[in-house]
Amino acid sequence: MVEDEVIAKQLERLLTPAITNQENYYRKLGLRERILNLPLMMAAVLTLLWRDVAGVREMTRMLARDGFLWCNPTKVSQQAVSQRFLTFPSELFEKVFKDLLPSLRTAWHSRNKRPLPESIQFTLSRFDKIWIVDGSTLEALFRKLQSLEEAHYGQLAGKMSTVIDLMTRLPVEIWFASNPKASDTKLEENILNLVTESTLLLLDRGFYHFYFWLQLIDKKVDFITRIKKGAAIKVEQIFTDSYGLRDRKICLA
Repeated sequence: MVEDEVIAKQLERLLTPAITNQENYYRKLGLRERILNLPLMMAAVLTLLWRDVAGVREMTRMLARDGFLWCNPTKVSQQAVSQRFLTFPSELFEKVFKDLLPSLRTAWHSRNKRPLPESIQFTLSRFDKIWIVDGSTLEALFRKLQSLEEAHYGQLAGKMSTVIDLMTRLPVEIWFASNPKASDTKLEENILNLVTESTLLLLDRGFYHFYFWLQLIDKKVDFITRIKKGAAIKVEQIFTDSYGLRDRKICLA
């Protein structure tokens, strides 16, 4: 399809410089220039997601028959691809993605002609940045690999936390923890090192920690979060009390 070809060309144009930039790091990890190298593995992951490929067996057939994205038709065994997925360093994908982010931000600013929502325009008149912070436990492993078919259902794959720029809707930073039960509060130091003065943070309720809030206030960083269920509050002053908006100054007891 013509539309698929256009998307494939766009992906190649965006990703080729970012992949090339990681070649030195690839060699530092002691990885050989073999068939299943970084460009091919990156194309394989994108193809699995974009094409919703059923598994490695089907993807291996696609690679041998037609190739995909920037990869020419190549014959490799299903076992070799499965093993490569299990051992390929995940930080290489992370580095490519983070290397790509500045280009995505530049592209957003160059093509964005529509006005921002009034609420965002109003907020940006008072803050330099609006960031969203959230953490999510990853779902059970996809059984794309034959070696994972016997894995127990309900197995979690760790926890990912993300800081997103509300204006561009692009990530500012991403953190991953292998422990799916890791508390959001363990990321407080990372957030404090990342944020700067005149930033408005929209925080998930997992960051409900008074000392963390005090540290943000000391850095002149404002934030909005949800109150915990059952929290005791004392209303000190009412600014607005309408059907659509309640604006109050409260004391958390």
